[in-house]
Amino acid sequence: MEKFAILARLEAKPGKESEVMEFLKSALPLAQDEPGTIRWYALQIGPSTFGIFDTFETTDGRTAHLNGEIAKALMANASALLAKDPVLEMVDLLAIK
Repeated sequence: MEKFAILARLEAKPGKESEVMEFLKSALPLAQDEPGTIRWYALQIGPSTFGIFDTFETTDGRTAHLNGEIAKALMANASALLAKDPVLEMVDLLAIK
């Protein structure tokens, strides 16, 4: 059962919204290759605000994800795509249906 999660908020630079959206969509196969990542969601919160929400059974799975290919790709492209550094929140899940 998932007990842990990450909520990441990303703010696109003006004019880079479509590129951030495409980047997030392209990351799905990378998430699918992570055995410790149970669920992975890419989302749009507002016109230029995006997010990633992922769930994990263990803190080791969460740590592996934070050190994985999606994080590396995001940080490699952050200065070109994002208005500010991503905001990462470590979440403990209380109830799941």
